[in-house]
Amino acid sequence: MSSPAEFYQSLPPITKAYGTACLVVTVVCQIGLLSPADIAYFSILDWQVWRLITNFFFLGKFSINFGIRLLMIARYGVQLENGPFQRRTADFLWMMLFGAFSLLVLSIIPIFSSPFLGISLVFMLLYLWSREFPNANINLYGLVTLKAFYLPWAMLCLDVIFGSPIVPDLLGIIAGHLYYFLTVLHPLAGGKNILKTPAFIHRQVMKWRIGAPPPINVAQQERATGVAFRGRSYRLGG
Repeated sequence: MSSPAEFYQSLPPITKAYGTACLVVTVVCQIGLLSPADIAYFSILDWQVWRLITNFFFLGKFSINFGIRLLMIARYGVQLENGPFQRRTADFLWMMLFGAFSLLVLSIIPIFSSPFLGISLVFMLLYLWSREFPNANINLYGLVTLKAFYLPWAMLCLDVIFGSPIVPDLLGIIAGHLYYFLTVLHPLAGGKNILKTPAFIHRQVMKWRIGAPPPINVAQQERATGVAFRGRSYRLGG
């Protein structure tokens, strides 16, 4: 059995960085060194531009819900980055950036307005994981076993039952499906993948020396097709 330090070091770079940032920001807010209002997001036109970033790192104060969100990053984010995005660190980073931008745009709509979008970004990871591993069996709190495809909706229902807001979860599902549609469903229908990871993201990842470089044959394939996420389609009742 590995130690906590060994487990932490084994985490893939993007998921590790995001999970660490969420934990640090929450601890800082919890002990009173920073107020959540200082990092909250109020408008995409806000001149305090750091709010466009910092709001994604706050998952709520210490609670069971905070622990669950952090575990979701550690499980579903890690499995995505080590699975379909293995040796594709730049693609995973681009997916996270696209998700964050989509959430900021969606939050302009009054009914989707939210000062913190971290929970939504975590839920987007959960949704994409459920599309990549739709037939995995999940035991939900020891109450019921269901296919992973239905997990985001089950978690959303549980949040509603326990009194948590529905908007953050719903935003994550919408952003996740938008990415899945543009990178998987649309290309499968004969369309072009318009979310090909930009070259500057690949260059920056190489400059930072994070993650492992993709195999030559995979890199050539991606340059030709732009395919990054290989989600599996799942038909209801199928």
